[in-house]
Amino acid sequence: MLLIPAIDIKEGKCVRLRQGRMEDFTVFSDDPVKVASRWVDEGARRLHVVDLDGAVTGSPVNIEVIHRIMESHPDLPIQVGGGIRDEETVEAYLETGARFVIIGTKAVNEPHFISDLCAEFPGRVIVGLDAKEGRVATEGWSKLSRHDVVDMARHFENDGVEAIIYTDIQRDGMLNGVNAEATARLAEAINIPVIASGGVSNIDDIRSLCEVSDSGIYGVILGRALYEGTLELKAAQAIADSHAARVFGK
Repeated sequence: MLLIPAIDIKEGKCVRLRQGRMEDFTVFSDDPVKVASRWVDEGARRLHVVDLDGAVTGSPVNIEVIHRIMESHPDLPIQVGGGIRDEETVEAYLETGARFVIIGTKAVNEPHFISDLCAEFPGRVIVGLDAKEGRVATEGWSKLSRHDVVDMARHFENDGVEAIIYTDIQRDGMLNGVNAEATARLAEAINIPVIASGGVSNIDDIRSLCEVSDSGIYGVILGRALYEGTLELKAAQAIADSHAARVFGK
């Protein structure tokens, strides 16, 4: 299981939200590029970078900062999301160094957009499904749709997406435990990888996810726990690697 540090950018700064509320945030650094280098130095094998302002406005806002992160780490897989709602933005991110693009609101509101993207950029599209009580949220988590998260995930699997990022927004940024059970249920319902997100607080959450990782959980995005020091990246990844070696023989 891959541990993926999150770098959420608001007004050019590295922040963390609570339950996806844009007005409830903590600034952890004025320099997201420096933060990215910190996680790479601690052994990160992938980064999760989100333009929070873009997620709300519907178009990239912090693209210059994100480009500098990618330029600083050209060989590192970086998945980028937030305000990606047209093919031109997808192409721009991929051409400037992103390994994957994450589509959220646009995927839910216009599902055909995903099938077109997967045909144009195979293996490069991840869909982010942010859910509350099994229903998918959109517009930077400000709106709750009628869509069931499992049904939507199956639809996008058929379209050819590379993976699903599943975020429990009731737990995100709250440090009150990851929803391993719901993540495993989603992973078992589809055949493409699922990346968990939201609520990881300490090493016990990593162990909980490891125990159900054979359901199809490929990785987990880490946020506030890393920034507040309740979880150490290198130690957590070592535990995940050890579990994989013991269970899967690799």
